[in-house]
Amino acid sequence: MVHTQALMKVALVALNSFTFVFLIFWPQAQAANQNELPALTEIPSGTFISGSNAQEREYAYRLDEAAYGSSVTREQGWYDTESAPKRTKTGAYCITITPVTNRQYAVFINATGWLAPDVDSATWKTYGLIHPYESTRRFAWINGTPPAGREAHPVVLVTVEDAKAYANWLSHRTGATWRLPTELEWEKAVRGQDGSYFPWGNGFDPQKLNSADKGLFDTASVGQYPQGASPFGLLDGAGQVYEWTATPQGADRSIVKGGSWDDKGCGVCRAAARHSRPNSLKHILIGFRLVRDVRQGKTQLHCQ
Repeated sequence: MVHTQALMKVALVALNSFTFVFLIFWPQAQAANQNELPALTEIPSGTFISGSNAQEREYAYRLDEAAYGSSVTREQGWYDTESAPKRTKTGAYCITITPVTNRQYAVFINATGWLAPDVDSATWKTYGLIHPYESTRRFAWINGTPPAGREAHPVVLVTVEDAKAYANWLSHRTGATWRLPTELEWEKAVRGQDGSYFPWGNGFDPQKLNSADKGLFDTASVGQYPQGASPFGLLDGAGQVYEWTATPQGADRSIVKGGSWDDKGCGVCRAAARHSRPNSLKHILIGFRLVRDVRQGKTQLHCQ
């Protein structure tokens, strides 16, 4: 009986010690997990001006011509598929302030064992891109780990399926619904409600984005161009990397938006600019950001 009571006392002390340690360190673990989540900004419900008019498209072509000394984008009609300006309505939603970073994506890779960003030379050749395969190596992950010094850079070499898998994992982990933005959700968040060409206004300014005009000719840590913020506080909405959207165009293709570090001019960096890429493409110029839906039953938008 005495022996049993002694064992119970030891067990109780151990349990209390565990409870104490749990209570001390659990909030810190929760805070660390919260810090690994992409930060969000609020986009209110209501209308915005989507699309572009002839004046804006002409401005874009002239930017390209001045930058490249060529009319190739005009000759190929790059911006002719943009819809005419109109008032477009969206509901309220939260969107990540920056593209998803290598550090944030690494938490998903480590937790799930999902295939890390990389591409083999044979697959790369099938894409028919102008970039040599060697240019992909600085972006490729090794043994599930992001390239050193690029933890805060946007994750690239990811397909639409990869982006959706990350969103589904975040949804399961947080109990909220995360997903790729539609093209119109992306456009509203980047240009604001009044139809500005760029996040900051109608005039191109190479100091306000990571493009080939005055940028690094490489990805950069996200959020390095606060002067290029959108009216909603979204960053890196022009330049840096193109971003997948949930809007399909044709079979197994999706719209990408935003321009990249490889572009100059930068007509393609406007919020209205658009083109599609194969969903299975792993490109050094394409990353993504996510939308978090408003929780059902909520009357106010809370993105923090």
